[in-house]
Amino acid sequence: MAQHNPWPDEGNTGHIWDEDLRELDNPPPLWWMLSFYAGFIMIVFYSLYYPTIPLTDGTGEFTKGMAEWTQVEEYHDDYAVLKDWRKAKFADKEEKLAALSVDEIIKDDDLRSYAVATSKVLFGDYCAACHGAGGQGNPNFPVLADDDWLWGGKPAQIEASLVNGRIGNMPAKGMMGNLNEQEISDVADYVIALSEGKGDDAAYAAGKAVYTKGMCMACHGPAGKPLAPAGAANLTDQVWRFSSDRAEVINVITNGVNVKKDGQYIAGTKQAVMPSFKERLPNADVNIKRLTVYVHALGGGQ
Repeated sequence: MAQHNPWPDEGNTGHIWDEDLRELDNPPPLWWMLSFYAGFIMIVFYSLYYPTIPLTDGTGEFTKGMAEWTQVEEYHDDYAVLKDWRKAKFADKEEKLAALSVDEIIKDDDLRSYAVATSKVLFGDYCAACHGAGGQGNPNFPVLADDDWLWGGKPAQIEASLVNGRIGNMPAKGMMGNLNEQEISDVADYVIALSEGKGDDAAYAAGKAVYTKGMCMACHGPAGKPLAPAGAANLTDQVWRFSSDRAEVINVITNGVNVKKDGQYIAGTKQAVMPSFKERLPNADVNIKRLTVYVHALGGGQ
């Protein structure tokens, strides 16, 4: 920056670069100053006209403004208009959903597509926390997008699960004294072998004997596959309700599922409870049908 000012009467600030580049000190135009001051006036106007100023009484309230307008009220008004429009546009489909059974809805391609499309938000709000956004299942919760079902994947069975809820039940073989530690270890190895297709190998003969003795076959079937869907897992596939880790398999056999003592869950038992949605869902009669169709359409419906 130059040390002298060749233009002392120009009204510059004295800051000069490269011999002739300088910073001037002219007042802003009148129109700019008027706009600047008008901005302050508009701040006062907005503060008085719209809800703006928080109160200091700790209630979280604020001045309502002379207009008595809020974005929340406008949102509710607009949403009411949207709901009325949707109700009028899709009234015929909603009437059909209410009148028809789930099986009849699934057979109607147009109505099935409508039920699936209108179920995504419901599923996200009420089901995705446990079963994942796409039915892929979060850890320790069932996958809905495959064809492995504890309680059956037919429309009527899915609907019954939503209406009544489901409570898993597996006795604690260790707590009951039904099996000792060695027997639990042997049957755990056999269960893992079943999932790998090695259940008949001679190396797992001891576990197979325990499987029969411990009455595992009563629920899981003689060969590890339940004879009917009643909440028992299929042990012959590689779909695990909890985990295929050997220590976890031993824990489940030892402490069971939903095992209580004196009204409290015992240490180590797995909690597997799905609540009933007949009281949880708005407009439950129709929305349970809607969700049934959606879950059936995720890919694993039978």
